[in-house]
Amino acid sequence: MRMRKKKNLEEKLQLCDNLIIKLTDDRNYLTAADNPEYFDFNKLFGNANPVHLEVGCGKGQFVYEIALRNPDINYLAVEKSSNVIVTACQKCEALPNVRFLKCGAEYLSKYIKPDSIDRIYLNFSCPFPKKAYASHRLTAPHFLKIYDSIMKKEAQIHQKTDNRGFFEFSIEQLSDYGFTLHNISLDLHNSDFEGNIVTEYEARFSAQGCPIYRLEAYIKK
Repeated sequence: MRMRKKKNLEEKLQLCDNLIIKLTDDRNYLTAADNPEYFDFNKLFGNANPVHLEVGCGKGQFVYEIALRNPDINYLAVEKSSNVIVTACQKCEALPNVRFLKCGAEYLSKYIKPDSIDRIYLNFSCPFPKKAYASHRLTAPHFLKIYDSIMKKEAQIHQKTDNRGFFEFSIEQLSDYGFTLHNISLDLHNSDFEGNIVTEYEARFSAQGCPIYRLEAYIKK
């Protein structure tokens, strides 16, 4: 179901100007990285703390909670929907270690310099269950190539999903690309994992009795 456009959306977005990073209007994702416009994270956050990236932050529950718990880590949250990102911004407006990027994941290598991200979170990304749309999945090979390029040597990808088919697809794609997988859980909420931050979707699916799948992945460089 398509979300109804928020009333006064443009005005609300303008109030979030200090949190949403300004981007050039580059519509061609295939060539966007050919003309990089790398962020200066030290300038952006005012410090040299590690930077973690959440791709598809939704309404911001996860990034709000994890940034609150870890004030010495900077968080860059990516969300392409204006209707959704404005809610996340409003939730995080008092946190100095959160900034937002309104674009799709295919543009990340245009704005984020190589070897600069310490961790990537993929929380409940759209599974695109039809095979015809497999290339849209955020663990498809062309997205993994982007993540690999911006991740530091010891960086990891942390993924959570309620969709078993998407999880199996992700395991296959990550492994084929060269990532090493560990801490794989087929039922996160009934495991001994500590420190889990429950997202909006996670709470909904868990309440319906759906198991939550989780993994961590790293690549040797």
